[in-house]
Amino acid sequence: MKKVHLYHINDLHSHFHEWPKVAQFIKERRAQHKQNGEEMLLFDIGDHMDRVHPITEATLGKANVRLMNNLQYDYVTIGNNEGITLAHHELDGLYEEANFQVLVGNLLHTDGSEPKWVKKFTIHQTESGLKLGLIGLTVPFQKFYELLDWQVLNPFDELPKLIQEVKNQGADFIVLLSHLGISDDEKIAREIEGIDVILGAHTHHLLPDGLQVNQTILCGAGKFGMNVGHVELHLDSSGEISRLRPYVYSLEKTKKCNEAREFLEKEMNHANKILNKPVAHLTEPLHVEWFEPSPFPQILAEAIREWCEADIGMICSGLLLDSLKEGNVTLKDLHRVCPHPINPCLVLLEGDELKEIILHAATPEMEQLQMKGFGFRGKVIGKMIYDGVDIETETLEDGKQHVTTILINGEPINPKQEYRVATLDMFTFGSLFPEISHAPNKSYYLPEMLRDLLKWRLARS
Repeated sequence: MKKVHLYHINDLHSHFHEWPKVAQFIKERRAQHKQNGEEMLLFDIGDHMDRVHPITEATLGKANVRLMNNLQYDYVTIGNNEGITLAHHELDGLYEEANFQVLVGNLLHTDGSEPKWVKKFTIHQTESGLKLGLIGLTVPFQKFYELLDWQVLNPFDELPKLIQEVKNQGADFIVLLSHLGISDDEKIAREIEGIDVILGAHTHHLLPDGLQVNQTILCGAGKFGMNVGHVELHLDSSGEISRLRPYVYSLEKTKKCNEAREFLEKEMNHANKILNKPVAHLTEPLHVEWFEPSPFPQILAEAIREWCEADIGMICSGLLLDSLKEGNVTLKDLHRVCPHPINPCLVLLEGDELKEIILHAATPEMEQLQMKGFGFRGKVIGKMIYDGVDIETETLEDGKQHVTTILINGEPINPKQEYRVATLDMFTFGSLFPEISHAPNKSYYLPEMLRDLLKWRLARS
């Protein structure tokens, strides 16, 4: 009985404090399988990088590629953090030094040509003769990819064609590297025949024993490098798969690899040299308070309004994690206080919609909301800060502050007037502000992030 081992990691999000454990576990497994004469493949299912970490920010993901090279990855696909938090040329050059193959079956240049660093699929023939058909797909955030001069295709349109091509090339067993999320993985398993295993990502789902949907086994190893997934393929004497067993291993008690830890220290030193570049000079400190007006968020509200050429600017104080001291401001300072991969967005809203947003944002429940996801890397939403909006409040009998008057650029808000609102792309996702997420007219500004706007604005101070 021969075995082939597929190990998969997803959604590391540059949580490098976990990486030495990942490295130790993979190295031990690789040595064990080599001793047993068994073949092992290592996959990453996207969002390995996240610009929240200084190493990734400074190297624009190149350090992540070096880490994967060191661990001898075989195949990877990309997530949205690789795909839409980098400028076109940065993603196009991200994998120049990669020693592994990148698989993305639904990404093209806008002219329809395939990127040189990508294959839609591949056939990996094991030493035992088993032909593994490997396909990669990433989540199709079409508006964002278009703004970055990429074309991202509907995975449900592309996958049947890719499966047929893989079968035509003699694949015995088909594995999908899916950065689409658990719901789409389940839909694929229900509606599209031919996929044997889906290695999942994006929604950070953890499937300790796998999940069988029709004839497809779904796998997911959680997030942040806290676990490693494993699919064990048992081959009979004729070379065909007789049994498949999915596992997920917690790395909580795994010791750390010293080599990986030393490599990260070198990368951190390199990152600090890049990020310590001064970009502005402050003659006085810029303070931030999360639950009351303060000057630092006000400057960001002014900057986003000017950048988007809007009637008003609207940002939440919780975006800024710390104040800035008097003196030189470096790239490292801006990344430390504003690490989120969040872009500016312009939304067209009528006055009555804008009024509802302002009233909702002023509630204690919203200001104290502990936010996770949608690019937000802070703790709480905090007080909403505006440029171009004046709000008068009054303490009523219930002892709470209530909004009594809203002025837009000095004039009472007009319920039927359309306003250009510059705000955060994260407000267009989910249900925080339905008036924004459901607004039909939204324009996103990429690849600039909020810290880029701060750099631009403070450099003029």
